[in-house]
Amino acid sequence: MITQLPRTADELLALPRGEGERAVVMTMGALHEGHAALIRTARDRVGPDGQVVVTVFVNPLQFGAGEDLDRYPRTLDADLVVAEKAGADAVFAPSTDEVYPGGEPQVRITAGPMGGRLEGASRPGHFDGVLTVVAKLLHLTRPDVAVFGQKDAQQLAVITRMVRDLNFPVEIVGVGTVREGDNVALSSRNRYLSGVERVSAGELSRALFTGRQAASRGPQAVVRAARAVLDHAAAMEPPVVLDYLALVDAADFTDVPDGFTGEAVLAVAAKVGSTRLIDNVRIRFGAAR
Repeated sequence: MITQLPRTADELLALPRGEGERAVVMTMGALHEGHAALIRTARDRVGPDGQVVVTVFVNPLQFGAGEDLDRYPRTLDADLVVAEKAGADAVFAPSTDEVYPGGEPQVRITAGPMGGRLEGASRPGHFDGVLTVVAKLLHLTRPDVAVFGQKDAQQLAVITRMVRDLNFPVEIVGVGTVREGDNVALSSRNRYLSGVERVSAGELSRALFTGRQAASRGPQAVVRAARAVLDHAAAMEPPVVLDYLALVDAADFTDVPDGFTGEAVLAVAAKVGSTRLIDNVRIRFGAAR
């Protein structure tokens, strides 16, 4: 097991940093191979003389009314094993009172227009909660590098923008989505899927890959191709109930127009049974902007 398990800000501050850089990987626990890939990337980034800190904190600010805060899995003992095996030096696992002393913060960071689209439209206030806790954890951990997964593409985009706009002294590194054998993106919520629901869930990635294959015909063709797969999936049993399908600029998550050149994100969110899933792929159109 990892010997360093700080639970408070003071214990975290007392950790010796060593001579190299510090990288942080922020998680809500229930670690899986996708998280392990982030930790390995962080380890490679800072090298043997650096330090990798994994945070495990289920952030109540990013859960809306009726969402699964209480249901969210808490598996710290197992998380420690995954983190150590992947190369972490310490796991910071604070309580809610430690992160938010005195209750919910009166001052929060807003995600602005980027936070009101797609996931933000479906989950109002979600990204304000994300950015507030990320800002707090960046201050508490004081890393040189912070590593996030591209599976949560909009989250990565708003965090990158916050760091740039507010001059946080940290480098943000994105890591590609890790998928299972059926191409379903790894997620802590996959454990809620039954066998037949898992089959239906596979249609999300199939839609994205089908859309990406149409990229040479332009943005509208990408969306049409992906939507055709999702229309079929809506008739499956159990059905894939679409929340959104969008092709957006990777930088600001605005809709991609015809003639767009540069990197875009084809993003999807849907429910299978009672489980809400998100996924995305990156698509480059023409020359880089």
